[in-house]
Amino acid sequence: MPGPLKWLGGWVLGGLTALVVGTAVALWVIFSGAFDATASTPHLAPVAWATHTAMIHSIRARAAGVKAPSRFTEAQVVAGFAEYDLRCAACHGGPGVPRATWAAAITPTPPYLLDAARRWSPGELYFIVNNGVKMTAMPAWGEVERPDQVWDLVAFLEALPGLSAGNYARLRASAAPPRPFLEGAAPPAAAHGATPAS
Repeated sequence: MPGPLKWLGGWVLGGLTALVVGTAVALWVIFSGAFDATASTPHLAPVAWATHTAMIHSIRARAAGVKAPSRFTEAQVVAGFAEYDLRCAACHGGPGVPRATWAAAITPTPPYLLDAARRWSPGELYFIVNNGVKMTAMPAWGEVERPDQVWDLVAFLEALPGLSAGNYARLRASAAPPRPFLEGAAPPAAAHGATPAS
């Protein structure tokens, strides 16, 4: 049957040609310097879509085996708040608290997390906090935090959608003075220009 074989051969040859051309273009982008790696320039829309979509599916696949506690305690939420305010609020903000100005200079810009618990399951949030996200400024906090501290952060993120700006300010005012996030850095309240509630 020369007809079907010829048709199949054309598809195979076309596929191989596309693979060779695609590989050549990819290598040209990698080695020519055509890819703009500066943080001051946003990703092209197709690149932003591809990397964000790949990240979502990667996390969902890898977090499938993470077993979350059946419920979180108030103590975990309060402990998670302390970790969040110290380590996360500068990039992600909080209720009534803007991100630090420099966070807007990160590409991709760190998202606000006020509704993170509506978009991710507790197991997925644990996976993200614990392992970080490549090609963003999101670190793998599991490298420096104990698993229970990571779960405390997840507990806080789960409570965050129902937390008002006033409650967040009260939590800040009642917390012990935080350790500096970076040596020589101002405490988070000063870094955000926020004033603790009286």
